Amino acid sequence: MTAATEAASLENLRVLHQSDDFLVVDKHWDLRIDSKMWYEKNTVQAQLRHRFPLLADPDTYYGFRFCHQLDFSTSGALCVALNKAAAGRAYRCFKDRTATKAYIALLRGWVEEENRTIEFSIGKTSTEGKAHMMCIEGSDGCENPKACQTELSVLEYGTYDGEPATKVLLEPLTGRTHQLRVHCSAVGHPIVGDFTYSLGVDDAPYRMMLHAHLLRLPLEPHALQVTAGDPFLPYVDPKWLPQRTLRTAEVAVESLLDSVAAKEEQLEKEKKWKEAEEERRKGKKKKKKKKAESEEQKRLCQDWLSEWGGE
Repeated sequence: MTAATEAASLENLRVLHQSDDFLVVDKHWDLRIDSKMWYEKNTVQAQLRHRFPLLADPDTYYGFRFCHQLDFSTSGALCVALNKAAAGRAYRCFKDRTATKAYIALLRGWVEEENRTIEFSIGKTSTEGKAHMMCIEGSDGCENPKACQTELSVLEYGTYDGEPATKVLLEPLTGRTHQLRVHCSAVGHPIVGDFTYSLGVDDAPYRMMLHAHLLRLPLEPHALQVTAGDPFLPYVDPKWLPQRTLRTAEVAVESLLDSVAAKEEQLEKEKKWKEAEEERRKGKKKKKKKKAESEEQKRLCQDWLSEWGGE
């Protein structure tokens, strides 16, 4: 077993970015972000307290403000706000869906469509024996389904432990719980090592092969953009053997960021246009008010002259 495939510990916290406002860490697989259970000693929160004891905020329950969530089994970029104002700024990015996230995953089988949008509404399942699981609309016991979208781009075709597998880049356009896992399973290509959504069948891999590779928050004055490597490489896990490469993760991310930049530029233009329109509207209103005041002054003046003229 290599260092990259070893279980998490308090010491092996990898920091990707640090500033006065934010920390971005590379969360380990099979590690909870935080926990209220006394027996769960190893969490990201505990790792942060161990590495950065002076940064813990006593006004928060866990000591650190996690800006978003990653599943227990998922690794990769996880953003932590170091103050309340920064947390609010980051929260708005996720709430307004201006945050960009991209994941690298290994999927079972060979995905035929190299690029596709997966669109299945996802809800909670009430089926007995499937607590805490999600499901697509139309499944037995599916409750409160909500529209969800995921962009999928194939990176490589190969095999995992001798079976066909595909490395992909996944971009969730919405943020439903377990969205990527449910969407991949729904199209017949579950994530390698996803014990839960294989109903306990896929238990041979040492981890679930889903990794938060890219995180971008369009903050002012500068965007926060971090990438967290690619852990699914043959020298890390020799069971993964790529056979045909369509594009590297770097090229796929660059293309994605070009698209994001174009959208942000368009949004900025629309924002400036709205601001200019608001200024023009205020100017017209002010001008109209001045004209009304001028008319009133003229009338009063005429009344005054009439009174004097009558004497």
